[in-house]
Amino acid sequence: MAILEGLVGGFLVVVVLLDIFNSVIVPRPTLRGTLLSRSIMRPGWRAWRAMATRIKAPNQGEAMLAIYPPVALVLILIAWVVLEAAGFGIIIHTLRGDFQPRPPGVIGSVYISAVSLFGVGQSTYIPIGRAARVVIPIVNATGLATVALVITFLFSLYANFQKREAQVVTLDARAGAPPSGVTLLETYAQLGLLGRLPDLFAKWENWSAEVLDSHLAYPILTYFRSSHDNESWISALGAVLDAASLLVSTVESIPVGEARLMVGMGAHLVEDISNQFHLPHDDGVGVERAEFEDARQRLADAGYILRPDADAAWAKFTMMRGIYASRLNAMARSWATPPAQWIGDRSTLRIVRHPDRGGAPATAAIDASSEA
Repeated sequence: MAILEGLVGGFLVVVVLLDIFNSVIVPRPTLRGTLLSRSIMRPGWRAWRAMATRIKAPNQGEAMLAIYPPVALVLILIAWVVLEAAGFGIIIHTLRGDFQPRPPGVIGSVYISAVSLFGVGQSTYIPIGRAARVVIPIVNATGLATVALVITFLFSLYANFQKREAQVVTLDARAGAPPSGVTLLETYAQLGLLGRLPDLFAKWENWSAEVLDSHLAYPILTYFRSSHDNESWISALGAVLDAASLLVSTVESIPVGEARLMVGMGAHLVEDISNQFHLPHDDGVGVERAEFEDARQRLADAGYILRPDADAAWAKFTMMRGIYASRLNAMARSWATPPAQWIGDRSTLRIVRHPDRGGAPATAAIDASSEA
């Protein structure tokens, strides 16, 4: 019986240490890694999102969604420490004869484990046996290593979050909030910055590579929401991808090399993140022909020279957007991002007419707080 108890305690400790190792140290997702983290994050998010999206006031619902990642992170850290203490406590319980005085049951053994894990120290129960004198230093070292790794984990998380959001915030003045690819191209034309478009796409290509690396290493980052209203890293990525796709497929006389590279890197980011979370997808483009024609008209009004063959432009646009649109929309639905043009839950959208654009149809949101 004592051997079985020791095996159970050792199993708990190994599970926690493997989870910490895969969550903090390993710089990429592993097949069996972060079991505890996933068991808290993903089911918890589904329940939390269901409650938040039922709140009628959009600001309150968004505030509730923003609270979840820090709460889940604290729960993960608590789970690591509690399970470590429990596991070592069960091991100490099997060795209770090696302590003077003898610990009073499992509770007393867990007490010894907890105070040793946190390095507090205790003088009530003295290890006198050889095995106990080996176990207690291991508990001390494990506690010290856990604290150091948790601190490193937190610094890495928030450093990557701030780096991600800095680029998202800069898109606000360029593409609006929520961001729109068409608005982004209109703004650059109105401000006479067309020559800067390649630089913009190059920066977002680098941003996509950094986000891909950090969010695969630390999947919890995907749940962290922007600190600014109507902004999201998912909708920002979608807006830049849409702008690049429109530029390549529809506009003439502007270099499109960096835009093509941005679409490739951005689509890679979308594919890998959606695969990591097993999100459903298809090859749908997510945009109606009428919406595309409205975008063409807006670009023409902004001063862009359009390709004369609208059918060929539409075919190229659908081919490019089909690479990332379905996966991107699945991400937007999964993380309940604020609705944006062509991005997110299409069930809340309808076709309306803009009289100032000759009756061309465009898309408008009915219910900004809805999420599938």
